[in-house]
Amino acid sequence: MEIARGTSLAHQAYLMTREKILRGEIPMGGVLSRRHLAAEFSMSFVPITEALQRLEDEGLLESRPRVGTRVKIPTPNDVRERYIMREALETQSARLFCERANPVEREGLLEMAERLDQESQIVSCDPKEQYGFQSFHLQFHMQIALWAGSTLLCENLEKNQVLVFNWLFDINAHSRMPEGWHGELAKVLTGKDPDDAALAMGRHIRSGMGEIQEAISKRFSMNLPPIGRISQTRSSKDRRTAKTAKPTGKKTSAITSPAVKTSKKRKTAR
Repeated sequence: MEIARGTSLAHQAYLMTREKILRGEIPMGGVLSRRHLAAEFSMSFVPITEALQRLEDEGLLESRPRVGTRVKIPTPNDVRERYIMREALETQSARLFCERANPVEREGLLEMAERLDQESQIVSCDPKEQYGFQSFHLQFHMQIALWAGSTLLCENLEKNQVLVFNWLFDINAHSRMPEGWHGELAKVLTGKDPDDAALAMGRHIRSGMGEIQEAISKRFSMNLPPIGRISQTRSSKDRRTAKTAKPTGKKTSAITSPAVKTSKKRKTAR
């Protein structure tokens, strides 16, 4: 991985850790060790901690007591929310590309789509091949935003990490793209109707969401329960125990025992 000169150690650690996640070296649910990362990157704990905090802020990692820091396992709703954000940004990219792209850019997108479709049918599950393929897939979608001529759209695609999350979802769900999927999209985007381009991009993004939600749920729901389920179960048990527990001598009972009632009656009779 090439990193520009002058990049801070924290940013280097961020990029290298994210790459390990996207390469599948640290899978969803995989725990990250600050000590191991510091040794691997030849850094102190400080930049490693800053990098992990940034990845956690972006939603790629999560930290919990007794679990540590691990690659976040998304719920179906997490996947849905990421797709909603991606659709909002990329449909606008598609619309602007259709309106503004010049002939050279349109031809370039068609060529990229053809190559992407060819590679999607032959790429294996090998991590190295997947990394190269997913890198090109991300580049294809980012190129649409670049040729759309909107710097702010590009910045938001990068800031919200929507394409990075799509990459992460794909490799963990082991999803495969339909034949000719991006070629069909590129034909509409290089046409003359911006509304059709936006609709085509929306359909393109939504089409794989359900499959990925189901695949991730099946893969992780049995092997690794969502964080919080254990603690919630314990809390329920504690509540049930508290309800059925017998009062001790140290606690004052609101119920008067029969012996006390009898004693009171005798005193009244006297």
